[in-house]
Amino acid sequence: MKIILLFLITILSGCSTLVEKSARVLDGSAFKEKVLWTYQEKPKEGIRFSRIREKNGEEFIAVSGTAMPNLRFRGGLPDESGKFQLDSLYFLSPNLTGWNEFTLELSGSGIFTISGSGATLRFDMPVEKVSITAGKIRRDNNRITGAEAVSALSNRQERISALTEWMHAQNLTENFKDQNAFEKYWKPILLPELVSAKKRPADWSKENALWVTSDDIRWNTVYTQARFPEELHRIRDSGTLLRDWEEALPWIYFDYEWDALIASLNKDITLIKVK
Repeated sequence: MKIILLFLITILSGCSTLVEKSARVLDGSAFKEKVLWTYQEKPKEGIRFSRIREKNGEEFIAVSGTAMPNLRFRGGLPDESGKFQLDSLYFLSPNLTGWNEFTLELSGSGIFTISGSGATLRFDMPVEKVSITAGKIRRDNNRITGAEAVSALSNRQERISALTEWMHAQNLTENFKDQNAFEKYWKPILLPELVSAKKRPADWSKENALWVTSDDIRWNTVYTQARFPEELHRIRDSGTLLRDWEEALPWIYFDYEWDALIASLNKDITLIKVK
């Protein structure tokens, strides 16, 4: 489970209020959910597998963890063989002026088997993201909800997916131990106009550059066209990439590490009953 701890433990750093609120969401207290029982890797830490009953009587399973308070997988109850279907995940992505939170529909399954006071958990491959079905956005004092939020979050998800797909296509050998390392590497490449000259990539140059101004920033369109695929040209030159980076960096990092996260859950995880 090392990869989960490494990349998710830092997502909410500096946002203690949001951590507390998201933790209350995920343990059920914010929604008056009742935790019927819980199995966990260790008594007070690690991956947690719980059976939860909602106020309306519906029951479901939740997979979360002490190092991932902003993320919860949800699924149906296990059948007689222990197999369960994943149906969604909840994710909270904070920033300096607000946050994005959403429920993302999933396609996938897992196995949870009980033996005495212990159990094992494993996600089957593949687990695939489908679409955002609900969400909220907070920007300063403005709150966006309902269909408007779902539309905005879905559009951002499409942009983030296009970005991280291009990132993976670069065939890097770097392993980012946390979000800070991820930001340090990618910001000079994605947004060289915002970093010092010595940090800019070698192929960024003012010579023969063509500029477009957006959000009071002059973007080097020659660099954009030379470095990025066509579907990212307008996103970068319009300043939309900058807004995504500033408002949803944890989300970008989460999307980039998605395959690693699921792979880390695609093995037998030993749990003990704690409730």
